Amino acid sequence: MNIHLPQRLCRDLHVALEREWLVTNGIGGFASGTVAGALTRRYHGLLLPALAPPVGRRLLVAKLDDTVLLDNYGFQLYTNVWESGVEAPPGVRFLQRFDLNWNVPTWTYEFAGVRLVKRIWLEAGRNAAYVRYDLDPRAPDVTLQCRPIVNDRDYHQLVRGAYRTFQVHATGPTLEVRADGGGTPIRVRCAGDSARRAHWRLDYTWCHGFRLAVEALHGYEHLESHLVVGVCSVPLKPGQHVTFVLATAADSQVDERDALPRCEQRARGLLNTWAGRARTPPEKTPAAVRQLALAADQFIVRRPSPEEPDGHTIIAGYPWFTDWGRDTMISLPGLTLVTGRFDLARQILRTWARHLDHGVIPNRFPDQGQSPEYNTADATLWYLWAIDQYVRATGDVQTAAELFPVMNEIVSWYRRGTWHNIRVGQDGLVIAGERGLNLTWMDAKCGQQVFTPRMGKPVELSALWYDALCNMARLADLLEKPDAEYMRLANTTRTSFARFWHNRRGCCQDVIDGPDGSDAALRPNQIFAVSLSHSPLPRDRQLTLLKKCEDRLLTWFGLRSLAPREHGYRGHYVGNLPARDAAYHQGTAWGWLLGPFVIAHYRLHRDASAARAFLTPMLGQVWTHGLGSLSEIFDGEEPHTPRGCFAQAWSVAEILRAWWVTQ
Repeated sequence: MNIHLPQRLCRDLHVALEREWLVTNGIGGFASGTVAGALTRRYHGLLLPALAPPVGRRLLVAKLDDTVLLDNYGFQLYTNVWESGVEAPPGVRFLQRFDLNWNVPTWTYEFAGVRLVKRIWLEAGRNAAYVRYDLDPRAPDVTLQCRPIVNDRDYHQLVRGAYRTFQVHATGPTLEVRADGGGTPIRVRCAGDSARRAHWRLDYTWCHGFRLAVEALHGYEHLESHLVVGVCSVPLKPGQHVTFVLATAADSQVDERDALPRCEQRARGLLNTWAGRARTPPEKTPAAVRQLALAADQFIVRRPSPEEPDGHTIIAGYPWFTDWGRDTMISLPGLTLVTGRFDLARQILRTWARHLDHGVIPNRFPDQGQSPEYNTADATLWYLWAIDQYVRATGDVQTAAELFPVMNEIVSWYRRGTWHNIRVGQDGLVIAGERGLNLTWMDAKCGQQVFTPRMGKPVELSALWYDALCNMARLADLLEKPDAEYMRLANTTRTSFARFWHNRRGCCQDVIDGPDGSDAALRPNQIFAVSLSHSPLPRDRQLTLLKKCEDRLLTWFGLRSLAPREHGYRGHYVGNLPARDAAYHQGTAWGWLLGPFVIAHYRLHRDASAARAFLTPMLGQVWTHGLGSLSEIFDGEEPHTPRGCFAQAWSVAEILRAWWVTQ
């Protein structure tokens, strides 16, 4: 598996600064950066562990600046961007190619006839990062110099100036660093062929003015300080390699000798598991789809608890999201069921069941481990959908029986009413809304301003409710607990769902019975009334709805959140936070919505080739923005520039699921 960027792109500084890579460790920690090696976000770094998995993330090691000495001349491989501009000369001038091999970012440098390969990856289940350098067998003797640049801060927060003191000392090949005042101990260990000849020269120099271009673009504070703690000089002979292990002290006892083969073998195992389930042979499957099957693993993380030591969840997106209930349930089928990882799917469903409160699963778990937030009307309905998807994929009657009381509890609470005025009305349609809150996925809010409140009866809630009732009737039969109540409730919902239909516009209204009336704005939420297993609409209306979404909402990379020419439409997700939040669900295209659109198209037309054709532009995104993954959002207007998180769980999941369904 290989995602490749050639020399002409790698040596273009603008391109190399825009392309970003990501590696994860399965417990919430990650490393990320640019192909150029320069920092452009507050979230870029080599060691960002999750100290309370999967949350409690901190930036401990920002980067490892590297220089190669040959005949007393230094070839600088790193690139830094300062307040005053790009440090000259930038290291990308020596970059021959960049590859993502089995999810391992790989740089190949060439200078003065010397080839050096650099790789970065993380240890699964540990807060330990590896940076390995391999010298070509035909190269002369060289000396590699690496300079760790550290910090100790919350991964959301920037720091300026020498804001705290650090203790630094070296013992043999290991450098130990710890911030005063209860900082997290860091160990940087030199290992490999030449580790015995490695020499640390201690340093203590604050570097001020790292300029983070993406933060500047978003109107945030964008200058930061980091601390240089030393320089390690390592002589390398032809064909030798050296590995720097960057870890928290608690996770520093890792075996680097087979770490790279172990990482690659794990990736091969993931791909083999996916291939064993796929109906199309791997050799006939686009490389981008195979890469997404690997990228799926990056979002699945442990969330242990005393009750569920092997609990798991799904990170919504990198580099800043944690696990959100809605994103987890929407992503679960594509990330775990399509890829054949049924045990993980079961663990995730069970983990979230333990957090059910008044028939609602959490909207999200905060970064610092505070109590979960329950301000969501749709996450729980997606949870019911995810359970049904799991049972359909696995036939696991035992887990279905275990979770069926939880499903019943959800239905009961929705019928009598739960948090934030979430309830099912006498007409069988789901009501949700409370001033100052966003209870659906269109949840942009800045201060007290709610940009897309959608109070009343949002269309997708009733579509999900209808699908859930039909699915529960099927599960009740499967478990030999038939209950006609589910279908009676479903029939009531189906009959009332006709009220969403807008004859003149030929599609569904987005919200009805709101405090200010109904909202007939053309939005993508109605697509679920066609893409889910059970549609409350007759076929002719499904076809009309799909065509309307295709004509007005569809872009190369997803569905717009609001159609052009509608009041409040914004086609570009740019500017400061208020400006971006105002566009987030007001015209911005969402990658994950392409999946339901493709599935709806296939179910109505039964033309796999035509349906898959809509996926082709999106699959090309694995070579742009977040390499090997898919972005969260895109501008509503051409060229539909990728924005938001550069690796988003439900974007990856729903494209994988759409490909699976259309096989």
